[in-house]
Amino acid sequence: MTIRRARLFRRPATLRTRVTVIAGLALSAAIVLGLVFMYLLLVQSVHRTIDQQLRTYADQVAQSGASGRWPDPLPASPIDPNAQAQVLAPDGHVLASTRMLAGLPAVYALPAGTNTPVRQKAAEGVIPGEARVFAQRTTVAGRPVTIVTGTNTEALGQVSEASRRLLLLGLPGIVLVAAGTVWLVVGRALRPVERIRHTVTDITDITSADLSRRVPEPATADEIGHLAHTMNDMLARLEDAARRQRRFVADASHELRSPLAAIRTTLEVGLAHPGTAPWPVIADRAMRQAARLQGLVEALLVLAKADERQLAARQQRVDLSALLHEVAADTHTAGLDLAVEVPARTAVTGNPDQLRRLFGNLAENAARYARTGIAVTATVEAGVVRVDVDDDGPGIAEADRERVFDRFVRLDDSRGRGSGSAGLGLAIAREITVVHGGHIEIGASPAGGTRVTVTLPPA
Repeated sequence: MTIRRARLFRRPATLRTRVTVIAGLALSAAIVLGLVFMYLLLVQSVHRTIDQQLRTYADQVAQSGASGRWPDPLPASPIDPNAQAQVLAPDGHVLASTRMLAGLPAVYALPAGTNTPVRQKAAEGVIPGEARVFAQRTTVAGRPVTIVTGTNTEALGQVSEASRRLLLLGLPGIVLVAAGTVWLVVGRALRPVERIRHTVTDITDITSADLSRRVPEPATADEIGHLAHTMNDMLARLEDAARRQRRFVADASHELRSPLAAIRTTLEVGLAHPGTAPWPVIADRAMRQAARLQGLVEALLVLAKADERQLAARQQRVDLSALLHEVAADTHTAGLDLAVEVPARTAVTGNPDQLRRLFGNLAENAARYARTGIAVTATVEAGVVRVDVDDDGPGIAEADRERVFDRFVRLDDSRGRGSGSAGLGLAIAREITVVHGGHIEIGASPAGGTRVTVTLPPA
């Protein structure tokens, strides 16, 4: 029984069904409330009309006795033929009545201190229970009297019966028509969503994944159109990320293979002639390749952290002057002049190790191509700290100044390999700059070579 009840009250599986059920229930409630409200308004209007007619009839009865004598019987109402009337003396004695009430005692009395007539025993069997009664105290021909007028309300009962019939018979049909309309409209509205879902399922199928496909975009500027546009933007970003990842893996595999192959070849040559091989030379070559391999692995780890948004961890206030002088001292200048100009107490907020790696890569890159000297200059302007790294080397063509920030990009491939560069230094520099809320760009140096400009928020 419990399982059956759980299945009975389980939510509908599809959005279309849920929307139809909810809309049907809401529409039913709205119709019921609307009919009840209309019924109450109609009853109130009928009551006002009857009360006005009875008040008018009471005034006519009072006028009929203005001569001091009451007609027998009292005149009928010209508006409502079912209306009846009695004229009562202050002691409750009937002075006059309409033909239907002739000879009867008071059917309604008006107690002192109230304007609400009270039904009497004489009304039983004569006045129906569904009656509307009006009573007023007045003075006619100098004598105080109470005039009571009343009529049955069978019309109001008919209205109530018609309203109930409409509610019981018409509501189910209206609800069915409305629910069917909602079902069709919602199904038509969700049809593009279903096409989007099928397309995304096909695109992400592990056996036939094709990120170059796009979901169909309906020719409407509604939420579904925005959803399709957003999905296509997401697929474009995923396609670009997958393409860059594949290129990155291929380039990384190639770069790792080269030093490993060199180490293996060097050792194989030595082992082929163990007695005559120059082992110190072989060890030196293997050490250089191992150092190159270690640097490449470290660079790949930095980029992996950048992809996982971990480069900005452990931030603190960093003395930029001290950091840049340390970087200059550690840079292999090979006889080049390296000048550092940094205002005292210039500071930024960031990870000191990553910032040291950032400016170390820029300095090493400048030293690799400079002819005579390198200049590192820091200034504080417009609310940012700007660091320029200039060299007097061959420079970088304007068309390549953005491309060199991509991973494994070397403008001079043979020179890059000979110097041990894998084309990751500037890519790492940009990742570190971005996670520190800064910006990096390449331009022309006043010395004739390349200027790399890094801007960072001040501490």
